[in-house]
Amino acid sequence: MIVGVPKEIKDNEYRVSMTPDGVHQLVEAGHTVLVETGAGEGSYFSDEDFAETGAKIASVDEVWTQANMVIKVKEPLPAEYAYLRPDLVLFTYLHLAADEKLTKDMAGSGVTGIAYETVELPNGTLPLLTPMSEVAGRMSIQIGAQYMERHEGGRGKLLGGIPGVRPANVVVIGGGVVGTHAAQMALGLGAQVTLMDINLDRLRFLSEVLHGNFTTWASSPLSIARAVRRADLVIGAVLVKGAKAPKLVTRDMVSQMKPGSVVVDVAVDQGGCIETSHPTTHSDPIFFVDGVLHYCVANMPGAVPRTSTYGLSNATLPYVSKLANLGLKEAVSKDKSLALGVNTYQGKITYQAVAEAFDMEYHQLSIINEQ
Repeated sequence: MIVGVPKEIKDNEYRVSMTPDGVHQLVEAGHTVLVETGAGEGSYFSDEDFAETGAKIASVDEVWTQANMVIKVKEPLPAEYAYLRPDLVLFTYLHLAADEKLTKDMAGSGVTGIAYETVELPNGTLPLLTPMSEVAGRMSIQIGAQYMERHEGGRGKLLGGIPGVRPANVVVIGGGVVGTHAAQMALGLGAQVTLMDINLDRLRFLSEVLHGNFTTWASSPLSIARAVRRADLVIGAVLVKGAKAPKLVTRDMVSQMKPGSVVVDVAVDQGGCIETSHPTTHSDPIFFVDGVLHYCVANMPGAVPRTSTYGLSNATLPYVSKLANLGLKEAVSKDKSLALGVNTYQGKITYQAVAEAFDMEYHQLSIINEQ
């Protein structure tokens, strides 16, 4: 199989979808890997690094048009839509439920779109989303601490306080991977942390494993309103698998927050869990609503690409190898987890939450039963 690795073109996106080690593994298995010129520079992988492990360095047109499967980090942008075609497999983060135009363009092109974020193991975990959720959760606290500084527009509070001065009050909404790593980081810096979730078993578990100034709250509209009102930093860490995030923090709740408080909505790539959120970029990351600073960058891990590229490639490479070695049909037929990642196929929406987001027709994936 010919596998293509294009350069990411999203604003300040420095990750690359494959490391030279990954290229070596695919080449050793008999596949051809086309890497776009400069694709790895943002993560400090040179063209020479890729060439030494067997990659062929190519132009953007060659990567997209010659490859049978294109491996990316982020969803295709409008400039890349023309490359989508029925005989192409695209394997990347898609987050289609938050982007109607992309969803319809992918369906219209006939491309097979496999979303990292909906590959799901039998135990319900999301192995290809987890490493970037870990990065984003940890980053959310260091970013929140930065923007709490007065010269950045924040309230001017030190996250951990000092002896005799109270620490900042951090509220984390969502107890999944993002929320857990955010809470760990905030507790490590000495903050007062309240984590909210609807899953009581998850709250029991986290109360046992996390220590420090830590409180768990059962999530409800009223409890969220109370917690947000007294927060210095709110981390939005809600995930509904493959679907648009629910707006748990309303505009009215934001209006009651203290001036200079900070919101980091990590769920913004799935539409955001805070009503006042909208996606921003690394080059223009913040905005204010009712005096509250919002940081809503949709590709947060792109700011630490060396760590993120290794973490992502470690998780995706086994699935990339399976698709390359077996082909699309056999790979998804043998691996139900991978089959759940297929969001578009032959012009059809094959992931129910995406279809429901835009009132489109949902089709069960038919490739498994095709002769």
